[in-house]
Amino acid sequence: MKLHQLLDDIPISEQLSEQYKELQVKGITDNSSEVKEGDVFVAVPGYQVDGHHFIEEAINKGAVLVVGEMESIHLPVPYIRTDNSRRTLGRLASAYYDNPSRNKLVIGVTGTNGKTTTTHMIKHVLEENGYSCSLFGTIDYIVNGEAVPGIQTTPGALTLQKLLYESEDEVVVMEVSSHGLEQYRLEGILFDVTVFTNLFQDHLDYHSSMEEYFNAKARLFSMMKEGGRAVINTDDDWGYKLHELLETEEITHYNLGREEACDFVINTIDNTSAVIKSSFEEKTVFTPIYGIHNMYNTIQAYMTANLLGCTPDQIQVSLDSFPGVRGRFETYALESGVTAVIDYAHTADSIEYVLQAAKNQGAKSITHVFGFRGNRDESKRKAILDTSAAMSDVYILTLDDLNSISYEDMVETLKSLQTNYGNGKGRIIPDRTLAIQEAIAESRRGDWVIITGKGHESYQQRFQLSAVSDEDTVERIQSERKSFETRESLL
Repeated sequence: MKLHQLLDDIPISEQLSEQYKELQVKGITDNSSEVKEGDVFVAVPGYQVDGHHFIEEAINKGAVLVVGEMESIHLPVPYIRTDNSRRTLGRLASAYYDNPSRNKLVIGVTGTNGKTTTTHMIKHVLEENGYSCSLFGTIDYIVNGEAVPGIQTTPGALTLQKLLYESEDEVVVMEVSSHGLEQYRLEGILFDVTVFTNLFQDHLDYHSSMEEYFNAKARLFSMMKEGGRAVINTDDDWGYKLHELLETEEITHYNLGREEACDFVINTIDNTSAVIKSSFEEKTVFTPIYGIHNMYNTIQAYMTANLLGCTPDQIQVSLDSFPGVRGRFETYALESGVTAVIDYAHTADSIEYVLQAAKNQGAKSITHVFGFRGNRDESKRKAILDTSAAMSDVYILTLDDLNSISYEDMVETLKSLQTNYGNGKGRIIPDRTLAIQEAIAESRRGDWVIITGKGHESYQQRFQLSAVSDEDTVERIQSERKSFETRESLL
């Protein structure tokens, strides 16, 4: 691609001389260690490292153009100043890959909870009805039927545009995080359908307030194609606020909720089904995953598929065969009669939903195993602990990802939380695998052990049992129990 072609739709103040306009661009990167001959290097001021410090290295490796936020500087290659390197990186990536979202049907789902479940449901329903779908989300990125583990909920701009370009699928379904929106990872992408699930306290270590968190999420709904449509849960207070915002901006959207004014009115709803009414019909929708929160996820997947032309009967048949989502209310019926549940829940409200779902399914007693991540939103810890103390019979505080926090410091944090907010129901077992093992060992037939926080994710540190995830831990405990019972029977 010629440099002038790359820059055609990029707003820049500098005028490149004719000699530079014909330069061949062979790639784009914001990582100086990855620069190859003929690349454009975008210097991004990072949170830990400033890309402007690596401009010289990038030029020495063959960069033919440098983009950055510094005032004009003298370089042996052309330099373009921008007010926002991250935003320009997204626009350049989109232009380099020929604006791939324009040729796809693109669906974006945002919110605090439910993004992963809703996107997987949408993908499943559409594929069952003849569409081919790519998916980008927390668990994995799936393109052309091939899956790789997700590094971030929303990939970086270069990765995302490259994957869109490589995708031969008709539809792209993606989870859209507030971080991804705030950091312009989705710049240059236009959406056909956008979905808002809900908004609860989370990520306030990154966003300064709930209002700022909401505004970041709301950006998605200004990124739609002409004729694009939004689906909003207005039973959520922030969803109703979004509805009012889109009304003002005259953006086409469809509301779901209990109010009669909604486009899809929820007449009745419980843990397994809901009766929803639109202007032309009333239908009972059944969720394949237990819980009121999953019922809302199901309705939004239903509405999205309906907007894209699938009939209610086609959608329900497809939902009935939905296999579930790894690490989202993933249930294990142990031979001891104990039920173990692994769920990614990591906010007070999502934990409440999971614990309530267990109660509703007849749990005799609930042991809740959970921890807190180092260097992550500390403001939500008290609410999580209060919720667990109120709704479980026993809770065990354990380790989640330490990140840059030491083991000793995190254990002291758990002790402080237990002292200040515990109600006598809980205790601390720092080793996550042993915490799960003890919770299961102490439970009896009809009891439930709820393990939250990690979901599908692998452990970042080693524990005493040689397991790599919560799922692996539960399966190893079950396997060892079987092996022990077999040895006992042989004695």
